[in-house]
Amino acid sequence: MQEILLSIAVAVIGYLLGCVSTGILVSRRAGVNIREVGSNNTGASNVLRVLGLKLGAITFLGDFLKATLACLLGSVILPGATFGIQGFGAMLGGMFAVLGHNWPAFFGFKGGKGVACSAAVIFFVSPLWGGIAIAVCIALIAATRYISVGSMAMMLTYMVLMMVARSGEWFVYVFTALLFVLVVVRHSQNIQRLINGTENKIGNKAKDSKQDGETKA
Repeated sequence: MQEILLSIAVAVIGYLLGCVSTGILVSRRAGVNIREVGSNNTGASNVLRVLGLKLGAITFLGDFLKATLACLLGSVILPGATFGIQGFGAMLGGMFAVLGHNWPAFFGFKGGKGVACSAAVIFFVSPLWGGIAIAVCIALIAATRYISVGSMAMMLTYMVLMMVARSGEWFVYVFTALLFVLVVVRHSQNIQRLINGTENKIGNKAKDSKQDGETKA
């Protein structure tokens, strides 16, 4: 019973941390409502496109750190193996931080696409497999200039590596599959534009929100 209550606490803490939208806070200081410009998304890529490299980097770092904190607190509250799963607390806290970032209760449930948060979570849970997945992401973005391609490839790579490395651990399957599905779902419009050949690349300036939908971290 105690493990269940602590798991609920970790999930709630993770979600609330995820709800802290760095993009909205940064853009407000700059006198801009980031949800009304570019792609209307609160993630780092939209901030980068609209407000420049410095504020985009700050947004990415803030989102990365809040997800890291969610994982850290989860691992402190639920240390070791919980329900027979090593690192359960970190995975649970991180997973809910991504959910909070994507659908923040503080901001009308309109957030980002969880890429920066997901990168933080997978690296915290497994620096080796997370690091490899992030490297794949960076390489693909450099090669294609499509953030969406790199983001989805990152989570697919991580899911496959973790499922192989920790075969038979049910929550690892749930954790990695959910993170991958969330990224794909949040990039559904990007996928359609990739198919149509109209997806925006890094370096393009912000367009009207009806036209632009570049991947947001």
